[in-house]
Amino acid sequence: MKQWYELLFENFGNQYEKENFTQGTSGECDFIEQEMNKEKNLKILDVGCGTGRHSIELTRRGYNVTGIDLSESMLVKARQNALNANLEINFINCDARDLPFDAEFDLAIMLCEGGFPLMETDEMNFEILKNVAKSLNSKGKFIFTTLNGLFPLFHSVRDFLASQSLEGNASYSKNSFDLMTFRDHNITELVDDAGKTMTLDCNERYYVPSEITWLLKSLGFTKIEIFGAKLGAYSRNDKLSTEDFEMLVVAEK
Repeated sequence: MKQWYELLFENFGNQYEKENFTQGTSGECDFIEQEMNKEKNLKILDVGCGTGRHSIELTRRGYNVTGIDLSESMLVKARQNALNANLEINFINCDARDLPFDAEFDLAIMLCEGGFPLMETDEMNFEILKNVAKSLNSKGKFIFTTLNGLFPLFHSVRDFLASQSLEGNASYSKNSFDLMTFRDHNITELVDDAGKTMTLDCNERYYVPSEITWLLKSLGFTKIEIFGAKLGAYSRNDKLSTEDFEMLVVAEK
């Protein structure tokens, strides 16, 4: 049986690009460039690349990017977007829990919940981190965003998502945050690219900073820094707080 995140992206490429959380691509790539010291010879892996927005923007700026995603439908859209931009990008259909790379990349990015933390168990989420670590070389860097577990302790996830949604975006209801598992269960309703209304029973894992630090240290990362993630404006100046819905993680081997 397909999981909710597989059903969600079966025919959602066009609508996905209209969602409010996909509108910060350029500013997010500015941060990535700074973290790479603008070294154009570095190889980048974009995990959960979706319709290729970060891959395309970074390639446009002269970087060598490989994008992977579980959804072939999203990759069809990514390849078309790259073609429209006259760019050649290697987009590969594969599962982030089983990546075919070994020490091939200098940098991995995994933004806007690119797989992690959508999996149905903590072990599966960890497999994603483990496979990314394996894909990086001995000096590799890993930049990703994930859901901030400090936020639901002080705020309603449902109210926040409703406040951020634009007309025509996906809507969320019946949110219930489990303090024992740090998982938010909700009903997500959206209209796919064919105009079909879909209702999905979703389940996402929120992480606290100490968990992320421990998980990454166990995978050989030696320097782990965590910041607040502001849409389209990632910055090392943003100290993570309970007001941040997402956290921005920068880890180095």
